[in-house]
Amino acid sequence: MSLSGPGVEQYPSLFRAGEINGVKMANRSVVSPLTRASATEDGIVTDQMARYYGSYAKGGWGLVMTEGVYIDLKYSQGYTFQPGIATDEQRDSWRKVVDAVHAEGVPIFMQIFHCGAINQGNRWVEGSIAPSVVTPKGEQIPRYRGGAGGFQTPREITRDEMAEVVQSYADAARRAIEVGFDGVEVHGANGYLPDEFLTAYTNQRDDEYGGPIENRIRFHCEVMQAVRDAVPDHPVGVRISQTKVNDFEYAWPGGNEDAKVVFPALAKTGIDFIDCSSHLGLDPIFGTEHSLSGLAREYTGLPVMANGKLAQPEDAETALTRGEGDFVAIGKAALADYNWPRKIAGGEAVVPFNPGMTMPYATLDCYEAFWDANPTGIPAEKIEARDVTEGA
Repeated sequence: MSLSGPGVEQYPSLFRAGEINGVKMANRSVVSPLTRASATEDGIVTDQMARYYGSYAKGGWGLVMTEGVYIDLKYSQGYTFQPGIATDEQRDSWRKVVDAVHAEGVPIFMQIFHCGAINQGNRWVEGSIAPSVVTPKGEQIPRYRGGAGGFQTPREITRDEMAEVVQSYADAARRAIEVGFDGVEVHGANGYLPDEFLTAYTNQRDDEYGGPIENRIRFHCEVMQAVRDAVPDHPVGVRISQTKVNDFEYAWPGGNEDAKVVFPALAKTGIDFIDCSSHLGLDPIFGTEHSLSGLAREYTGLPVMANGKLAQPEDAETALTRGEGDFVAIGKAALADYNWPRKIAGGEAVVPFNPGMTMPYATLDCYEAFWDANPTGIPAEKIEARDVTEGA
């Protein structure tokens, strides 16, 4: 879906066509994964979710990425009413989403997910697993439903369970492709299971998965290799971050030297892209001239999605022209306005993010209730965004 208007000329890099391993995109804007917690209790996708994802395709995005989708009926689910891809029934329920997005000529990738210790709601089992017995920092996230207070203390994952989890990632990726997704991203960021192996204070192991950074990235690489092998003909990527949903202050202790290990190790598994999440946006880190996404691009040569503080089209364009990324993944601004690319292209004002859109929960029901309670306020933008939702 090519867009037209004054914004296309004003932001030529943003509206330039792109491609990842044969999957073509009309522009460089990507809907970042956004937790919605709006599936059934058993992880089945609803018609409401299909309308939601279809609205992004109508809004002119180059690529749609799903929320994190859990991979097994054991310890991977992290939030109540989170969608799954662990069974054939869950897999088949995603077809309506794929069809809604593809109907507009837009590709869609699935993000697959294991919560590790960051668990505040699991339908299938009690307890949680992690690299080491370390209680997560901070408290559960009220807007994601199902939890309050501190996180439970996990038990240490066994070696057999590690192998099972790696296989579950591969099986989940295969199911995603079977139902029509164009590619797969592994959620390896933000404090979830792979990131818990990478993070120094949550990984206190004394085996080949703990200690130096070369060991702590090992589990990531085993997961990515398994997913790569499971779907050899489709785009495969990984989301990486320093910070976590429960710890915004963490930075890789080895700084740039850690980056020189992490990114090339991931690239060696044969993946097609890296998605870097950073609350610092384009700010340079580790005494270098680059952001986290810029370092990923420099050290791998792979296509990179930059994410964080890129809601303004000027910043998104800068990220692309400065080589800090090849695509821009947009989070809050995407949540606020499905039509973000179309409006930027047309030179129109976009709907700004309002915390009320995720209150009291970050669910589709609460989002729709927000619009019911606020039908005006910024009349033209809000009414137009709501019409897209209802008409999808």
